[in-house]
Formats: sequence, C-alpha cells, structure tokens
Amino acid sequence: ENFLQKTCASFSTNSYDAFISTDTLNLSSFNKVMKSLQQIHPEASRDKILNALLEVRRNNQGILSGLSISSIVEWASVIL
Repeated sequence: ENFLQKTCASFSTNSYDAFISTDTLNLSSFNKVMKSLQQIHPEASRDKILNALLEVRRNNQGILSGLSISSIVEWASVIL
C-alpha cells in the first residue's frame, strides 16, 4: 500500500496542508496511519505524530511511497 504518491518539497511541521500536497495524498492511507499511531500512542499529540512521520520520510530518502502502512506505523512508533 502506498502512503503517498509524492511528497511536498517544503513543509512546516505544524501545518498538515504544508506537510502533504492534497493532490498527491492518499487520504485513506494517511487516515489509517494516523488512526493506528493515535491508538498505539494516545499520549502523543497530532503534531508529534506528524513530526515522527516526517522523520520516517527523511530516513527513507525523502519519500514514503512504496512503504507499507504497517512499516510506516512501526518506524514512526520507534520514533515516538
């Protein structure tokens, strides 16, 4: 499953809109990742989860495309 087809070149860690371009977002996959991470880490804020996802992306050559949802959740959980 693809989390994102493409990613934005620039982003702000406090803004969801700037984090992911809406025309390249697979919203269903994003929602699955967010829901999973919120259930696993109820103490983590949305911003903290987004920051973890950004780090996963940075650690994967700047892309999330091609990673499974479970891999993204697992890597983000390690960061959180």
